[in-house]
Amino acid sequence: MSITIASSSNTNTNIDTGHALLTAKKVQDQQELEGQLAMKLIEGANVEAASLPTTASSGHHINVKV
Repeated sequence: MSITIASSSNTNTNIDTGHALLTAKKVQDQQELEGQLAMKLIEGANVEAASLPTTASSGHHINVKV
């Protein structure tokens, strides 16, 4: 039996490929989750903006305590 140092075996290649695939899947899942959250945020902003009454004095009064 002989052992060689720095040999490239199929096992190492398969493990590396497996880790790369798992990492890519996690990245894809994270991007999909962020996309869903962004869509919910956009939809929520549209509903609230449409339901708020608009007034001419909005933002003109500022309460300041010193």
